[in-house]
Amino acid sequence: MSRGKINFGFDRFSGLYVWALFIIVFGALRPDQFLSMDNVHLIASQQAIAAMLGLAILMPLACGAFDLSIGANVNLAAVLVTILQVRDGVPMVPAILITVAVGALIGIINGFIIVKLHVSSFIATLGMASIITAAQTIVTNNLEPTPVLSTTWTGLTQNTIFGFQAIFLYLLVLAVILWWVLEHMPIGRYIYAVGSNTEAARLSGLRVGKYTWISLIVSGAITSLAGVAYASLSGPSLTFGQALLLPAYAAAFLGSTQLKPGRFNVWGTVIAVYVLATGVQGIQYITSVQWLNDVFNGCALILAVSFAVWRQRAKVERGTIEEDSGGDSPISHAPGLGDGKHPDGAPSVGGTAVGAIRHEPSPDAG
Repeated sequence: MSRGKINFGFDRFSGLYVWALFIIVFGALRPDQFLSMDNVHLIASQQAIAAMLGLAILMPLACGAFDLSIGANVNLAAVLVTILQVRDGVPMVPAILITVAVGALIGIINGFIIVKLHVSSFIATLGMASIITAAQTIVTNNLEPTPVLSTTWTGLTQNTIFGFQAIFLYLLVLAVILWWVLEHMPIGRYIYAVGSNTEAARLSGLRVGKYTWISLIVSGAITSLAGVAYASLSGPSLTFGQALLLPAYAAAFLGSTQLKPGRFNVWGTVIAVYVLATGVQGIQYITSVQWLNDVFNGCALILAVSFAVWRQRAKVERGTIEEDSGGDSPISHAPGLGDGKHPDGAPSVGGTAVGAIRHEPSPDAG
């Protein structure tokens, strides 16, 4: 920072500034509604499922892959965990474990198609989403299941702790675990390295296919957990999942502009979810329109991707690929990495936001 020049960190904390602006403006216009703790608790619990899905896709995105099956997967999980308990008489805990195992199995199948059959993750997971939807129709006969009538089941997510529903605290626990894995464990550095530069990661000895596969399995399991939470919080539904696909990706890409610009990161994703939700809630208090959520999410996705591409081009025009200000690039920690190129010749950055947009990994098992 040059002498006498104040750095407000707009490149890393712009979401926090926008969040504060929303609170000030809408708090002034609707203080009784917007500034109430009831509103805080409402936003926290309503957006927890979307935030969980944003974290679910974070792992494959950080590894340079897409998982477009999460919308169908979360829907199937909500239906399956309900049917297991109501129709088949399976106790709550085994039903949850079976459902999460099914989600992980979906991730395993996605990984096989992508890693072993070398199919684009975009195509593979889009096709898997269609297959999952068909499986859900077979299981339910296209009839919405009867909800679980148990206070233990509903209390799993609806019991309050310090005024917040338990679902929000589950989100925070999940975020802390993923943050620790990605930022403080070797596997996290390897995943970022694969997402930043697939070919260089392979040449350095990393098993690219292995980490791509792991990221998809984790994505499938977390997505199923989100489906279980949704079923406990709101009851089963045959259609809610696809409506959460865009918000999840909007949060992940917008989050990649926060805290560690250019890198998909956990806390940036969580911040993005609640900044968007705060803006939508505030405008709805003033206008009462119902389509704002879709507009906010669509605009956020476009702007986040545009910003990531613009930022990358600016670095290339300066003639150097700089490390992100939020932390060291995983490439700097992996021996043999650091040529800054994707296999297709596109420059790479220390994170993977641009990498996920501009290239598909060509993972192998070794």
